[in-house]
Amino acid sequence: MATLICGSLAYDNIMTFQGRFGDHILPDQVHMLNISFLVPTMRRNFGGCAGNIAYALKLLGGDAKIMATLGDADAQLYIDRLDALGLSREYVRVLPDQHSAQCFITTDLSNNQITAFHPGAMIKSHLNHADEARGISLGIVAPDGAQGMREHAEGMARVGVPFVFDPGQGLPILEGVELCRMIELATYVAVNDYEAKLLSNKTGWSIEDIMSRVRALVITRGEHGAQIYYDDGVLEVPAVKARQVVDPTGCGDAFRGGLLYGIENELGWEKTGRLASLMSALKIEHQGPQTYAPTRADIEERYQQAFGSSLS
Repeated sequence: MATLICGSLAYDNIMTFQGRFGDHILPDQVHMLNISFLVPTMRRNFGGCAGNIAYALKLLGGDAKIMATLGDADAQLYIDRLDALGLSREYVRVLPDQHSAQCFITTDLSNNQITAFHPGAMIKSHLNHADEARGISLGIVAPDGAQGMREHAEGMARVGVPFVFDPGQGLPILEGVELCRMIELATYVAVNDYEAKLLSNKTGWSIEDIMSRVRALVITRGEHGAQIYYDDGVLEVPAVKARQVVDPTGCGDAFRGGLLYGIENELGWEKTGRLASLMSALKIEHQGPQTYAPTRADIEERYQQAFGSSLS
């Protein structure tokens, strides 16, 4: 049985400005800002929550089915990427007269960032229907177009597929009543610590209120690890120390890949949480969200080193 991963596919275009933004922006003139930065270096990464989560799950040996939308103006590059990775694109829809979602990030020498995001085809993710996917035993509703997130949650609940609700960057575009509904439909909820506070504020529900409506609530806490709230209480998941901290982009998605694998394979919450923490550490050691490439044997060895026990 496969895991259905509903979310975005996007290109991350990352540029570096060899200076500091503050040296070129006049504070008393920001009301009429018109400025250009020369960016001599640029790289394009494959990204998007669905792509990143599926990539992590595939590394572990899981069967990931991505449900997402691309635009025909630039879809082929990502389609070729999925084919090369052996990731199914059965539920990846290519829309005419659209660009795929694009993120343009310019970073200066002080690590300040100016980011522009074009949602493109992602806005029409609701044209896919989660309840029409076949052979699915688990799912996740990750950040995507707002209507798509709502309808994917309804669809999976309608056909009885347990799923993780991962609102992430979608929190600002979802109203409190919508979030309440999606939590009630979900089997699990996964957020980081900042998102947990925002989710509570928007729904009016405490952490305990949210927990009472799902089997487990997972809150990641960066270098402080994670907490898993479930029937037996709160499990403290230790962070795995990365060998080097290179790029945090996509760490949360890598964590969710491990989370899905653990749930699907009934590893239990302690092992599932630790595996998810390890996947996040493996990702942070590399530039870009889909460039780390440990073998399954590598993952098991790192798990043994980190926790003194076997993953198998």
